[in-house]
Amino acid sequence: MGAHQPASALGVICVSSRTTRQRATVLRVLTGCKDFVSAQELYGLMTADGTRIGLTTVYRALRDLEASGGVDVVRDDAGERLYRRRPDDGHRHYLICRGCGRSRPVDSDVVVQWAGQIASDTGFAAVEHTVALTGTCAGCQPAPDEGEPPPCHWEPAREDRDRARACAN
Repeated sequence: MGAHQPASALGVICVSSRTTRQRATVLRVLTGCKDFVSAQELYGLMTADGTRIGLTTVYRALRDLEASGGVDVVRDDAGERLYRRRPDDGHRHYLICRGCGRSRPVDSDVVVQWAGQIASDTGFAAVEHTVALTGTCAGCQPAPDEGEPPPCHWEPAREDRDRARACAN
């Protein structure tokens, strides 16, 4: 991807008047992330690959991508914002594992219809909604005779660049 490639070629429309090399790089790295990542995790992935970028630039690019509809955003248990590239076919809702952070898109047409009906019934315009679905994935559930699973946390993967994060016990 060239530094002069327009934002429309990346599938997003940036809010700012121009797409910088850094913003294009943020989008490229975020597109390679399978699950939601924090701005700091994204920054770590970028700098580990030798990209010269400031953390403030990463936050600014993510804010612009959110405003333009280029990313989906959820909050973790501590309230930190986590980002995932929004598919070209639009907004999605996700079921997120509380143990390892893996995310899975879910059919949520009923939520979108409900939000639209609420807007219509109340006369509100530009109604937005946030739905947080969390659970424990099969990999994090204890076997019936094992008790609680060991604590699991995410850290940047070093060998597998197709997955942005790997589970480390």
